[in-house]
Amino acid sequence: MSLLDIDGLDVSFGSLHAVRDLSLHLDRGECLALVGESGSGKSVTARALAGLAGRGASVTAGRLAFDGTDLRTLNDRAWRGIRGRRIGLVLQDALVSLDPLRRVGAEIAEPLRTHRIVSRAQLGSRVLELLSDVGVPEPARRADQYPHQLSGGLRQRALIASAVAAAPDLLIADEPTTALDVTVQAQVLTLLAKLRGEGTALLLISHDLSVVAGLADRVAVMYGGRIVEHGDTERVLRSPRHPYTRTLLDAVPAAHAKGTRLSPSSSPGLPAAPDGCGYAARCLLADDGCRTTLPDPDYHGTLCHHPLSATTATSGTTLPTPTVIESASPGSPLVVAEGLTKRYRAPDGTPYDAVRDVSLTLHRGETLGVVGESGSGKTTVARILLGLTEPDAGTVRFDGVPWTGVPERARRPLRQRVQAVQQDPLGSFDPRFDVERVIGEAVALVGPKRGRARRARVAELLDQVGLSASVLDRRPRDLSGGQRQRVAIARALAPAPDLIVCDEPVSALDVSVQAQILDLLADLRHDTGVTLLFISHDLGVVHHVSDRVLVMRNGRVIESGDIGAVFTSPQEDYTRELLAAAIPGGETWTVSSAPVNS
Repeated sequence: MSLLDIDGLDVSFGSLHAVRDLSLHLDRGECLALVGESGSGKSVTARALAGLAGRGASVTAGRLAFDGTDLRTLNDRAWRGIRGRRIGLVLQDALVSLDPLRRVGAEIAEPLRTHRIVSRAQLGSRVLELLSDVGVPEPARRADQYPHQLSGGLRQRALIASAVAAAPDLLIADEPTTALDVTVQAQVLTLLAKLRGEGTALLLISHDLSVVAGLADRVAVMYGGRIVEHGDTERVLRSPRHPYTRTLLDAVPAAHAKGTRLSPSSSPGLPAAPDGCGYAARCLLADDGCRTTLPDPDYHGTLCHHPLSATTATSGTTLPTPTVIESASPGSPLVVAEGLTKRYRAPDGTPYDAVRDVSLTLHRGETLGVVGESGSGKTTVARILLGLTEPDAGTVRFDGVPWTGVPERARRPLRQRVQAVQQDPLGSFDPRFDVERVIGEAVALVGPKRGRARRARVAELLDQVGLSASVLDRRPRDLSGGQRQRVAIARALAPAPDLIVCDEPVSALDVSVQAQILDLLADLRHDTGVTLLFISHDLGVVHHVSDRVLVMRNGRVIESGDIGAVFTSPQEDYTRELLAAAIPGGETWTVSSAPVNS
């Protein structure tokens, strides 16, 4: 008997049907991955399995059993007895999941105390053991700290320690490595693999297909609340049978030649009827049958009237070849930074160099990638180039004019020429403003100050980033993650800048939306000649968008050069470690032939 057995799971919120007729099973010591774009129903499924679907949710199923227990019959008290003790849950954002007013040690001790796993006298020592088990250095010191005092990787490991404290039989990990750098991500995946090896069942939710490839035994692909393909990981990722799965794979930057469009260029189909395939409107193979009826899953677990053959799935004989995005050659130097150093003090008062002796040159029209693990100094360099942080040593010149070491009044006339796109656009928007005002404030710097003319310019910018004027009166919180990021880019474009600093602009987006944003940036660079400084922990993304790359470690640039040369023939051991951590199995960094669906 499977540890987890689900048949016909449906989850709805009023008229919104979030999960439809979902069936799956999971055995002890097995890892099943749920993949799919935002809104496909992955996280709703995970929360329903932990009894956390939320208020207003209707959860029904023909069978919903965990180790012989019918989860449909549990009341709140019964769920509290099983959640944490038998079913653990790790969410994406550890800073939000951990109590900011409670020390890390107390957070991890809670499930031990609640479920009476150890005696009160043993709590402290068991907490330190758990922190040590998940690879947290100096566990006694970290247990006494608050979540905000830890790095992203340490917070995520502390959250995992809390989730596994009671040794649950099933661990649900919802995007556990999103926004972590590749070295920390590798550590977290090693920990999860260790738990699986010890008999813990893992339900892994991730939009990172390289993570799935390295950890999961089986993959279930979700779209529109349904599982559209299900099978062994190697088969699904190497020979997908559903067109949507193929599209997801095509959206992964590391699998494509540079300069190739990652997202489909059009959506040729008509919308489907309620009983039809939800993907029909986006599928290049859809016909009237697809739009009106759903097929039964085939023997490969594929829900499709026109499943791809092994040849079609890998060669593109039926689906069209990709669009190539041409890029102009870089021009003269726009930004020249020499010997940048920035010092801070640690909480204990010890001084340290966040950035040390960093020099770089950004040419007009090029994209310079910056990679490195958390704490390497990437964001500090970005803040210096944006004129938000003054270096303790070194200089920056923008278009030949001093940018550092001058009063703000000297920089202000040039401010509009340097813009930024942040990782979390929602955090950089005023929540009280609608989209028109968010972008309109930037428009007013160089164009119409108010009225119809300003609204028309905002609508023009929205059209440039692929959004319709229908979002003008909506607030950012009412938009999807991809829409918010497009609004952030539109705002950055409003003053017609020469330089846009992109700090992790796609790290929290699913692969489909990420592909759209990367294509948009490539189009804008081609159309406007804008220069990009692109910071990311995702080496595949950096390889795809960048002309040159800087590799940073401990505040220093340890390697730089042409993106192809650095990625295929790295000179530094640390660069080789980063590339090895980003590519499961230690394969060399190569670029495959063009994708099959665009």
